[in-house]
Amino acid sequence: MLKSMTAFARSEHESEFGTLTWELRTVNHRYLEPHLKLPDLFREIEPKLRGLMRDYLSRGKLDCMLKWQPSAKRKDSLKLNLEALESLNGAAQTVSSVFDNVAPIDVLSVLQWPGVIDSDSTDRKQLCQNAVDSFESCLKILLENRQREGAQLEPLFADRLVAIEGIVKEVRGWLPEILNKQHNMIRKRFEDASIELEADRLAQEMVLLAQKTDVAEELDRLDAHIFEVRCVLKKKEPVGRRLDFLMQELNREANTLSSKSIVTDTTKAAVELKVLIEQMREQVQNVE
Repeated sequence: MLKSMTAFARSEHESEFGTLTWELRTVNHRYLEPHLKLPDLFREIEPKLRGLMRDYLSRGKLDCMLKWQPSAKRKDSLKLNLEALESLNGAAQTVSSVFDNVAPIDVLSVLQWPGVIDSDSTDRKQLCQNAVDSFESCLKILLENRQREGAQLEPLFADRLVAIEGIVKEVRGWLPEILNKQHNMIRKRFEDASIELEADRLAQEMVLLAQKTDVAEELDRLDAHIFEVRCVLKKKEPVGRRLDFLMQELNREANTLSSKSIVTDTTKAAVELKVLIEQMREQVQNVE
């Protein structure tokens, strides 16, 4: 089951303390690289959040932002740090004296300022637990979105694999005819040069040519890699790195096929193979 590394999720949790809003964004990355942006009040839950990330995700750059808006209904019951408020007010007056047309201070924004609300006056433990629970809910939404986008990639891989399989089968069918044409070409060149060609010499030339242009092993390995890609696509665990390796192996065989080509048809087939493989490789970069 494919999972994309590009997704977005947002969730809100309302309680008597206010509203917690999580926004999660992920993009492709070789490893799991989380970035957390939390209000000062919630710094202590960061280890729990990182543990949940590892439980749900294995790769991707993850940006997490938590917004907390305290409930306006509870502001009168909150114990405020008057010393911090006075310091903040003094700083605001200083700014107002320097700049013109300063916007009025928003009360809810003041309440979110670090140290303004006495943490002991609220059920801080419950508030932090709410933040952890809502983060896990948002991670589940993110995971669903990644799975949904990953499912849209599966037909792309299936179509390309069928096309590659068809090219391999076609090239394999050309091989006897290609060798026969080369046999006749060698004979004609000797005849045109008025050189008597011994049967043993012709046999030796054909053996050397067959060794240089034998692509049977490359075609067999292409078939094996196609089979392996299909098996990997059915796995439930993250498969991005494995698919990336298989794309490299497919491309290696296509390059060898091209280097051994002695006719235009196989050269064109090798080019088409590389185009199809590159199309898959580009999508693999975004698979978890």
